[in-house]
Amino acid sequence: MVMACRVLNKRRHMGLQQLSSFAETGRTFLGPVKSSKFVIDEESHGSVLISSTVRLLESLDLSSAVGQLLSEAVQAQNNAYRTGTSTLLFLVGAWSRAAEECLHLGVPTSLIVSVMSEGLNSCIEEASSLQVPALSVLDHGDSTGTLPGLESFSVTLGPFLPVPSDTALIQQELGLREVASQSLTPDSLSGRPVQSAELLRTQVKGEAEKNTVQRPQAPRSSLLADTRRRKSALIHSRHFNRMDGNQWTGGPDGGLGHRGAATARTGRCADLAELEEGLRHGDRSGMELAGAAVRLQRQNARLRRGRRAAPFVFDISRVLTCCLPGLPETFSGVCPGFVTVVSIPSPALIEELQKQPVRVLLIEGDLTERYRHLGFNKPANVKTVLESTKGQQDSSEELWTNHVLQVFVKFDVNLVLARGNVSEHLIEKCMRSKRLVMGSVNGNAMQALAEASGAVQVAYVTQVNEKCVGSGVCVALWRSVPSDVDGVHRMAVVLQTEGIDLVTAVLTGPVVARMQTKEDRFWTCAYRLHYALKEQKVFLGGGAAELLCLSHLQSLAGQPVSQGNPVCSGGLHNTSSWLASSLALYRPTVIKCLANGWHKYLSTLLYNTASYSSELEASTVIQHHLQSATDSGSPSSYIFNEYSKLNSGVFNSGISNKLEQVPKVYDVVTPKIEAWRRALDLVLLVLQTDSEIITGLGPTQIKSQESEGLLFL
Repeated sequence: MVMACRVLNKRRHMGLQQLSSFAETGRTFLGPVKSSKFVIDEESHGSVLISSTVRLLESLDLSSAVGQLLSEAVQAQNNAYRTGTSTLLFLVGAWSRAAEECLHLGVPTSLIVSVMSEGLNSCIEEASSLQVPALSVLDHGDSTGTLPGLESFSVTLGPFLPVPSDTALIQQELGLREVASQSLTPDSLSGRPVQSAELLRTQVKGEAEKNTVQRPQAPRSSLLADTRRRKSALIHSRHFNRMDGNQWTGGPDGGLGHRGAATARTGRCADLAELEEGLRHGDRSGMELAGAAVRLQRQNARLRRGRRAAPFVFDISRVLTCCLPGLPETFSGVCPGFVTVVSIPSPALIEELQKQPVRVLLIEGDLTERYRHLGFNKPANVKTVLESTKGQQDSSEELWTNHVLQVFVKFDVNLVLARGNVSEHLIEKCMRSKRLVMGSVNGNAMQALAEASGAVQVAYVTQVNEKCVGSGVCVALWRSVPSDVDGVHRMAVVLQTEGIDLVTAVLTGPVVARMQTKEDRFWTCAYRLHYALKEQKVFLGGGAAELLCLSHLQSLAGQPVSQGNPVCSGGLHNTSSWLASSLALYRPTVIKCLANGWHKYLSTLLYNTASYSSELEASTVIQHHLQSATDSGSPSSYIFNEYSKLNSGVFNSGISNKLEQVPKVYDVVTPKIEAWRRALDLVLLVLQTDSEIITGLGPTQIKSQESEGLLFL
């Protein structure tokens, strides 16, 4: 019967196996020391260098239904949080194999879904005990940016994930480590630590080429209440529509099994420098740029507010990136204002504009003759007859270009920014009249420039009047950018005006193929900071939360079924007597399979740090910690205690004996939890869909009464 089950599951639950196969391709992206991949096209034999989960899935053939679901889940995580995609992908594979194992053991699908869902919810509640407050870190963000003695120690992952200091990845990311090592006070922000502002002022004076190397709301409601409100979305199946609306009791103990009464704490996140150090996860240069962007934005906010006391909120939407390949990495930095690349025949136009403030016009659509706004209906049965022979010779685009140029001259517009495309003919004519026109400008940059300069965005040039034109914008030439196009100069231009709420991170590098990776990593670091500052709390990192979840599930697996406990009962209160009797038999199996996914995650994470020779050795270390946590009686307290003695040498050999020199490692709360939930939701959705399309078995396939249990698959 066991062999029949396996053959049946292999034939009928291909979706879970496809998820496992897709997830296996991204296992090397887990952890701070990531291994890049080359994806080769079999037809064109071209290759692409991949260093992230998102770029990997974009390069793979995901034409199948399961592949599309996986891609959508990863894209949703990336679009919302820009982090956690590697965790999501790996857990999808681990829990797919866990669900397959449950099916092989004959567990009904309805019990797999209910017990796994409630088990994860219980883990999320248990992990909330590892949250560290990050309140008012910006008020203390002017302290020293780095901890002394850490120049040779690159990555620390807490007591469970040591990383050698000579990893290749870290050696590549040391170019900008001096940014956070300097004291960043409000007064010093206008000076040395973030020299992009000084660089801009110097360039406005016409000394661009003399510059050399740049140095670079209230907390959310508790996870307990959020988890109790959350219900599984997988309710369209005939197997999963029996749950009532009060599956969470909400009692004092919540019926969630034993929770460690972790009264000991490692304190709180002291300042912004410590938060950056804990959230960089091996990416030093990306986090230094993200931290510099936060400090520069805070400085700009203080200058705008003056003496008015108001809390600073890091606005990630007002941070942009500008990639300049071909330049040394040491040229990277952050600049106030908008930095972009323009292609012009000669730098004379920029030199002419940077001598004085210019007047700016903002176009919210395309700046072309044929552009019409969305919903525009062209009049029917209307023909235009030109009586002049001169008009017949000029094309309609030439007439439109001349009219637009006349409008620019009338309102003395020197700078035009369009969110969409711009006519090449118009750009050439404007250059000859000392006017700069740029297209494909970011919408957030347009809005920031509009607010600071007083300009009003318009859809058509015919709508322009004096009130729509902004003033006080300074144009500066940052530096020339290497180009392979003969006769065309690509130059980085800085647009700034007084009080602009915009920061641009300029990313440079000699290798063009790595620029996309550098930009992705910067955004990952910036979004980690954004959510940590927004939620004012972080998880203990380095696999601490996952280890606590694993320990918690092992304790749940040994508990008897209780009708008042939604986890122990699998959320099946009003079910048939058959399912109720099966719950006591199958519940420990499902929980153990779910826990095996966490164990696989942790062992792979440790192995990828290059500190262990095999995953078996890493698994042995995890088992040791699990046993110690169980013996302590409070796993969460055990984890906090291990963090408090990082300098003991038991887990991190080679680290200095001075405790204050060891940086803590943190994880953002909401992105991590959402990655867990999305991973399990996807696995259960594929499992449910595979079960729903089964219509029955042939009479020759099931001959015994015992085999009828396979119908529940």
